[in-house]
Amino acid sequence: MDDLVECHSGSRYAERPTALHWQGERLEITEINKRWRTPHGIGFWVQTTTDQQFELFYQEASDQWQLKEIYHSKKEAS
Repeated sequence: MDDLVECHSGSRYAERPTALHWQGERLEITEINKRWRTPHGIGFWVQTTTDQQFELFYQEASDQWQLKEIYHSKKEAS
């Protein structure tokens, strides 16, 4: 299985997510709206180039990402 989240890692893993894989598509992240840390890992609220918003959470102990779609903009074709 491919990684769900691609991220920039500097002094530690998962410093900044850069892209995610959702429903067979690779979506680039354009903005990190919020980030937080818990005793279990680090979370991000991000926006993609398709105007979708996701909550990403990296569970450090299990080395796994969780993704949840928060908002999906339904643009109409002209």
